[in-house]
Amino acid sequence: MKKLLVLVIVLLVAGVIVFASASGAEVYTASANAYGGELTVEVTIEEDRITDVALGENHETNVVIDRAFPVIRQRILEANSPEVDSVSGATFSTYAVKLAVADAMQQAGMQTGEIERVSDASQKPAAEREEESCDIVIVGGGPAGLAAAVAAKQTREELRVIVVEKLDILSGNGKFDMNFYDLINSEAQKRAGNEEWTVDPVEHFIKTKAETGESDERIAAWAEQENLLDAWLRGLGVELNYNYGGTNHMAEADAYAGEAVQAGLENAVSSLGVDVRTGTRGTDLVMENGVCKGVTVQNNANETYVIRANAVIIATGGFCGNKELLAEYAPGYEVLNTSNQMGATGDFVKVFERYGFKLENMDVIRVFPNIIVPRRDLTGGADMNLLVNKEGELLPDLAGLERGEMIREQTGGAVFYITDKTGYDSFYRIRKHVDQGYYAQGATLEELCKALGIDAAGLAASVKQYNADAADGAQNAALGAVPVRALDASGPYYGVRVEAANHMTKGGVLTNESAQVLTEENEVVPGLYAAGEVTAQSGGYSQSVAFGKIAGEHAAGMQ
Repeated sequence: MKKLLVLVIVLLVAGVIVFASASGAEVYTASANAYGGELTVEVTIEEDRITDVALGENHETNVVIDRAFPVIRQRILEANSPEVDSVSGATFSTYAVKLAVADAMQQAGMQTGEIERVSDASQKPAAEREEESCDIVIVGGGPAGLAAAVAAKQTREELRVIVVEKLDILSGNGKFDMNFYDLINSEAQKRAGNEEWTVDPVEHFIKTKAETGESDERIAAWAEQENLLDAWLRGLGVELNYNYGGTNHMAEADAYAGEAVQAGLENAVSSLGVDVRTGTRGTDLVMENGVCKGVTVQNNANETYVIRANAVIIATGGFCGNKELLAEYAPGYEVLNTSNQMGATGDFVKVFERYGFKLENMDVIRVFPNIIVPRRDLTGGADMNLLVNKEGELLPDLAGLERGEMIREQTGGAVFYITDKTGYDSFYRIRKHVDQGYYAQGATLEELCKALGIDAAGLAASVKQYNADAADGAQNAALGAVPVRALDASGPYYGVRVEAANHMTKGGVLTNESAQVLTEENEVVPGLYAAGEVTAQSGGYSQSVAFGKIAGEHAAGMQ
């Protein structure tokens, strides 16, 4: 025991943290720089064998690292090495885990090779696997795909359902979403006395969506699903208990909706026995005499095979992450970055075109006004904010591509979102980001300017004029609008660099009210469904879940 204590003390003095156990195993602590900053792991090594990897302090996005760490841990343990594939969908985070494990191994006197950030399946030997079959195959494990899988199994539990997802983790962009909007007749709305959306909610919903460009039949089906969705989610253990006006919902006043909804869908898929295959991408459809009979897929091992099915549901998301497709279908938007997850690359756009399926609204893009640079988190929502450049000049509150182009024209392409204590108190998203350290803070505007690299004198002059205009109810020349209110006279103040980004593509393959894919002649493609951002849809997150549910129920009912 004394020898062990001496060993630990000597190693601590040397700057290496090592804990030894009576069994001969030693625990090494190592760190590496990840997506959100420093990430620490504890690696247990016994007789040149990695027996455990535990995640320590880190600043990664919880909905990513919670899904990705078990995957990278298992790969490292099986290989007894960090020379394994990073987890797609969490590349930066898991690359840091690999680097830290390599550091721990070197501390233990073990050798490691070069640690690569990404891997390329095409570099592995290509192989053909035997054809498989099932009742329903779903391509895409995001909100729409998972909702489809759950609904299909609930409709007919005996069906064999396969979900393939090209990334190594599930839930697409939905797991990041704060707001589950368009939900009606919810328990949270009832408790809040929100009669607008609890008294004749379906009729009211249909009226509000009349000008969206979607067919009357799709709007009616959408309304019926939104009317039932809260009860359906609660049946899965998902409670959206905070209604903050209209149809907007969060899990709680201080908890994002997406975390709860996607965790619930993933748990349901698992408990219902759905065959989920991550790291497997859909590459083509199996079409025979105009009928969809399955899909061709390729996995991370570079194995290609066909999955035949009675019904195929495509839920692969949009194409915000594919600059070539943006340049082709929505010229100009390709210059902006995206807030969407890395899998949104429009994998089936050209497949749909090749088979003569109808695409609509391909040039319609939703631009989110403020995402954090470089993290890409959506931010904003304060009751009042200032958008300023490095010179401290106020910038107008433009929208869409026009906002993105304005930001790109500023010095260094840098603009900053600034608010005060009242703004901080007004919206949870701001409080969350400040508390997570994403925002710079200053007791005075001068301190904030120093932290952000903004000209303090320039901003002081801008704020002086802004506050004077707010007091007079006059239009501010720089903003082209009357200020909402004056900036607080005393601090603290908060600010972060932002950019406008492509958030959602609103165009895609056209589907009917049953989520069936249509041809250029508006005829149903037998056996083929689509839901979510891969389709032409006017809504967002909850519409993807609603039509995923419709697709699963209809596909199962046709068996």
